[in-house]
Amino acid sequence: MTLIAIGIESSADKLGVAIVNSDGEILANNVKTYKPGIGKGVIPRDAAEHHADNVSKLINLGLKQANITSADLDLICFTQGSGMGPCLRVDAVAARTLAVKLNKPIIGVNHQVAHVEIGKLIGQLDDPIALYVSGGNSQVIALAEGRYRVFGETLDIPIGNCLDVFGREMQFDNSEKPMGAVVEEYANMAKERGGDIFHELPYTVKGFDISFSGLLTAAIKLAKSGIPVDEVCFSLQETAFAMLTEVAERALAHTGKKELLVCGGVAANSRLKKMLEQMAEIHGAKFVGLPAPVAIDNGAMIAWNGILMHQAGHTQNIEDTLVRQRWRPEEVELIWLENEINNLI
Repeated sequence: MTLIAIGIESSADKLGVAIVNSDGEILANNVKTYKPGIGKGVIPRDAAEHHADNVSKLINLGLKQANITSADLDLICFTQGSGMGPCLRVDAVAARTLAVKLNKPIIGVNHQVAHVEIGKLIGQLDDPIALYVSGGNSQVIALAEGRYRVFGETLDIPIGNCLDVFGREMQFDNSEKPMGAVVEEYANMAKERGGDIFHELPYTVKGFDISFSGLLTAAIKLAKSGIPVDEVCFSLQETAFAMLTEVAERALAHTGKKELLVCGGVAANSRLKKMLEQMAEIHGAKFVGLPAPVAIDNGAMIAWNGILMHQAGHTQNIEDTLVRQRWRPEEVELIWLENEINNLI
């Protein structure tokens, strides 16, 4: 029997609602992003208000696109953590309301793990190294010893936040597209012009871990010194993405895995995907870079992971759906991966 699940995601600046079935078909997947304005950062309370104002609209839109009614839903899934508390509470409340009203099972999903699982579905992967890069996270995640382990991560700010803050300092307009995409456009302008456009910036890798705060500070200082901003964007991207490629390569070499996935909002960057693809080819590994609709925070990844959990026998009471702002991937019991885990042992 084919199950139909709705997934609601609102862990940060994006509100996502999707309808997915147990055959892995995405029937609807819509995202609406909170935009704080030029030069401003995301304020969780304001983002949560934006999500609350739009969640019913996205739910109704998804049901219409999937050509179903709410009564056709078999499962209600939501992001339980990690993320911004006020934002997480929006998807949790919406999911609880649907579950109680429809008398349907509810499942809270881990945000990072969901990114990996949708990547495995879309990319037809079995056991990848996952480089998860977004506004709120920069992590190297892989299955080891029965859990998704974080082999390495940022020691300060994530890559997405690094690009966002740099763009805000430069007063870039990101009203039409994510800040990372704006920075990429400037970097491409410098590359097309050619010449001596790379400027050395701090490169900080410590084993599997990385640090972006020094890089960010130096890039802002360089731009304010009179260096063309497109050249600084190019240098910032090249340096940051080389750091990410290095730690992903180290994880591939350490684990011996033959698949590499990049996911998260920054995964839409074509230069990052090219660098990772070239590195994976050297190691004889399959590389998958997800298309933007499933790379960014979205409801499809939540619905799909919820389906996997439900099919494996996971159940959850309403009382157990409180949000978990700091829910780490290592803390998630991977009951739907028992066979894979047993094969690895």
